[in-house]
Amino acid sequence: MRARLLNRLNTALEKRLPERRLFLRSDNETRFLRLKPTTQAFALLGCASVVGWTIVASSILFMQSISSGSLRDQAEREQFLYEARLNTLSAERDYRTEEAISAQQRFSKALDEISEMQSELLRLEDRRYELETGIEVIQATLRKTIKERDAARAEAAEYALKLEGSEENTIADAGSVDDVLNTVDFLTAALAGAADERDRIAQDASSAFATIADLEFEAKLMRQRNDRIFSQLEEAVSVSLSPMDQMFRNAGLSPDSILKQVRAGYNGQGGPLTPLSFSTKGERPDADSLRANAILRSMDNVNIYRIAAEKAPFALPVKSAFRFTSGFGPRWGRMHNGTDFAASHGTPIHTTGDGVVIHAGWQSGYGNLVKVQHEFGIVTFYAHMSKIRVKKGQRVSRGDRIGDMGNTGRSTGTHLHYEVRVGGKPVNPMKFIKAARDVF
Repeated sequence: MRARLLNRLNTALEKRLPERRLFLRSDNETRFLRLKPTTQAFALLGCASVVGWTIVASSILFMQSISSGSLRDQAEREQFLYEARLNTLSAERDYRTEEAISAQQRFSKALDEISEMQSELLRLEDRRYELETGIEVIQATLRKTIKERDAARAEAAEYALKLEGSEENTIADAGSVDDVLNTVDFLTAALAGAADERDRIAQDASSAFATIADLEFEAKLMRQRNDRIFSQLEEAVSVSLSPMDQMFRNAGLSPDSILKQVRAGYNGQGGPLTPLSFSTKGERPDADSLRANAILRSMDNVNIYRIAAEKAPFALPVKSAFRFTSGFGPRWGRMHNGTDFAASHGTPIHTTGDGVVIHAGWQSGYGNLVKVQHEFGIVTFYAHMSKIRVKKGQRVSRGDRIGDMGNTGRSTGTHLHYEVRVGGKPVNPMKFIKAARDVF
């Protein structure tokens, strides 16, 4: 049965692959090998399989090479976009800072103008009160003078009647009439002078009222302008304060606690940020003063946040090109308490915030390790360094170079192991880094 199938197969393949003979000749004899169609078919199939496998393997290697290059290019593009985003945010932060400073200067100038206008208004109010008091005194004097004049005229008429009724006393009465007439003339002249003084004072009072009306209109315009200035200042402060507040919240820190701790060790008030003082005479402060003090308090909070942001580790520890190789969390059945940054050997490592170096040396597992104590109970770890460039007890600022990237300790390759601990407990360093991206 098997031989029959082979014969049929040879017969079917003989048209395409006729039987061939391979002669092997030596010095003494000649031999040959007969290649049947089935043998040739199996040989061709084997060669085709080898060629196909070679093509498939080469294609796989080529696709892997293309994929690796694409991922590398994508990582470079993402890094470029990330750096561009950081530069844009930095420029926007500087612009907002300049805008806030300019608004603060305009606010201070407006406060000076308001103070001058209020002083002038008080002076004019006092002048108006003096004029009104003078007018009342003059009017009272005028009424008294008119009464005296009327009484003098009545007395003159009475003396005239007595003069007509008694001729024997003509000489004596004539002298009395002359005295009365002289008194009447004097009072009439005094009345005319008082009337002129009254008219002059009334004109001065009218002018003073017109001046007061103009000043009240100017004060109204000033209040409107101040309201616009206050609105701009409140908006600028809100734009500066809200991202800073959210940054600390995203990092897991309490903004109220941060403000309290910074104020305990730093007096951020003084100069243009000094709150407006109120009178001790029991007078209630006006709305503008209360509004100004609220803005000053918010601006002081922005300043406190700025100081706190410098002290907390919100920056990246590596400024050169790098890649993330391992994040915070469980790894190989154990907890990985930090984030790993991989770059070339000797890449500079920088501190992520202001602080004091509390450890600079070898530690089991970490290799060459630097620990920096920051404010608010935060400690940062920089491990596996090839070289340490700081000493224990040294004070460092954000961005200072503290060492070089290496492969010391329990490490499988050149990288930086970066940890952040708050109150002794490890937290994800990316919470601080991501929280600061929208602000810095």
